[in-house]
Amino acid sequence: MILKKRSMGIGTRPFQFQDVFFSDQEDSDDEMTLIDKKDNVFVMSNKKSKYPVLQVDLRLISDLVVVIVSAAIGGIIFSCLGQPVIVGYLLAGSIIGPGGLKFISELVQVETFAQFGVVFLLFALGLEFSLTKLKAVGHVAVLGGLLQIAIFMFLCGITAALCGAKLSEGVFVGSFLSMSSTAVVVKFLVEQNSNNALHGQVTIGTLILQDCAVGLLFALLPVLGGNSGLLQGMVSMGKLLLVLSIYLTVTSILSWSFVPRFLKLMIQLSSQTNELYQLAAVAFCLLSAWCSDKLGLSLELGSFMAGVMISTTDFAKHTLDQVEPIRNLFAALFLSSIGMLIHVHFLWNHVDILLASVILVIIVKTAVGTIVTKLFGYSMRTSFLVGVSLAQIGEFAFVLLSRASNLHLVEGKMYLLLLGTTALSLVTTPLLFKLIPNVMNLGILLHWFPSEGTPRSEAHRGLRF
Repeated sequence: MILKKRSMGIGTRPFQFQDVFFSDQEDSDDEMTLIDKKDNVFVMSNKKSKYPVLQVDLRLISDLVVVIVSAAIGGIIFSCLGQPVIVGYLLAGSIIGPGGLKFISELVQVETFAQFGVVFLLFALGLEFSLTKLKAVGHVAVLGGLLQIAIFMFLCGITAALCGAKLSEGVFVGSFLSMSSTAVVVKFLVEQNSNNALHGQVTIGTLILQDCAVGLLFALLPVLGGNSGLLQGMVSMGKLLLVLSIYLTVTSILSWSFVPRFLKLMIQLSSQTNELYQLAAVAFCLLSAWCSDKLGLSLELGSFMAGVMISTTDFAKHTLDQVEPIRNLFAALFLSSIGMLIHVHFLWNHVDILLASVILVIIVKTAVGTIVTKLFGYSMRTSFLVGVSLAQIGEFAFVLLSRASNLHLVEGKMYLLLLGTTALSLVTTPLLFKLIPNVMNLGILLHWFPSEGTPRSEAHRGLRF
């Protein structure tokens, strides 16, 4: 960007002391402007004043009001319909965005503001990180979850290569499709009292592993988005891993040396009100994200690690309670901004491809989840329930897709197709869970599954690490 001084008068002269008292020439003085790479001109000072004064961008405020109100309405409607509120946010954004009613005039500013939603989503995810919960379901969650991600990356990478597309794009799509929705799936497992069942434990463990893998996938995206060759890509990956290892080492040291003492001090200073503690937690998250970004990693990884550092202390639950309202607000804003990129007209014209993509995602994800779980010695019934439970694309896929779009890794029709497929897969998840009992009964009739309950020997397998 270039900062220029645009003259509004017929001449210039140095500042004089008497200018403090006489302002009759204010309207004819210079005006500071900011010019970006696309020659967009932004005024940096008040046209009516010789000196910079505090100004308010009323259009941005109006746009934010429209986004937040529409997101609230969309979330309420979809919640009443028994659908995930995430889809309501996306739909609200698509209606008010450029592809809909075009209510938003400052799209870039809204999208920039909404990026805080990504930061706080990953921060809250890090706060909920628990190695103990991950160990509780044994090898099937850790090794099986990683195996599923690797399988999707491999399958999509091979498919991209055969179709003449970029290998990096295929690998990204594989990592994108491997994500499942923790919020939606856990909600339905709890409603069906299946969260403590064997398949529920395996499913939740796999979801936790996927959530943990999001941070590492963010570190991988800049390498996939590069235009260099294979050798240069491997060198870049090596440098990235070195920087990542140093960064993780520093965060590990801080997590036991500095963070507990800092949070304890904030608790003591915030004895009367949580205002200071809340501000300190947000500042710590943003500082970690900024440092990570400056090291060439990503804002998302830094915010996730900030949450992980606090999760090792006794203040994790308190911090999450303080940050959760902020996260929910910015998450709704972020998802609505993603929805603004959805062109309803494009999706309607390609509804056949969209439906076929969702059906394919459900079938493939169910098959992969079932096969991987079966490889760890579980019954066909349990394996199938795990596979079906994971047969959707999760909300963090939107965060990955947003980052990939910024890196120009995925663009154009592929971007819109992935957005539409993810949204529709979340919509179909409640229907899928309602159909599970009928599918299980059909499987028993066809002798695919045993009619008896889960054997005790299998039930204890999920608690081994």
